[in-house]
Amino acid sequence: MALVPPFNEETARAKVKKAQDLWNAQDPVAVSKAYTEDCIWRNRDQFFTGTQPIIDFLTKKWDKEKSYRLRKELFAFTGDRIAVQFWYEYQDKYDGMKWKRCYGLEDWTFAEDGRMRKRQMSGNDIEISERWFTDDVVDVNSVDISEKHW
Repeated sequence: MALVPPFNEETARAKVKKAQDLWNAQDPVAVSKAYTEDCIWRNRDQFFTGTQPIIDFLTKKWDKEKSYRLRKELFAFTGDRIAVQFWYEYQDKYDGMKWKRCYGLEDWTFAEDGRMRKRQMSGNDIEISERWFTDDVVDVNSVDISEKHW
């Protein structure tokens, strides 16, 4: 199955889960290959373009966010665009290793070859006392995330 635009529901869902798995591996160089060399990023309040800034951003991100576990779900799609809702949990290296969860949305636009050419992310972090993606959870897709978290 080719994961290139134009997307249908099956290919859009597969593209989201492929991205989820790639990010959960926490390899900045491997993740950067899923984006065009001139990919435009907005991540919260940070704006940058290109492969090396993506690698630098992800390297810093995963240095700070220990025990990182991410789940992405398809929110909407059309043609060359996909919208994603996500949740991830991590321990904050710079805040006493407190457990936190980020809730957010992403807006993706793709090039013809299936690499992302624009990524916009909005997210909010909260401290948590109850984790969803505990160490005994093998598959983050198996965790029941109810509608109240959408």
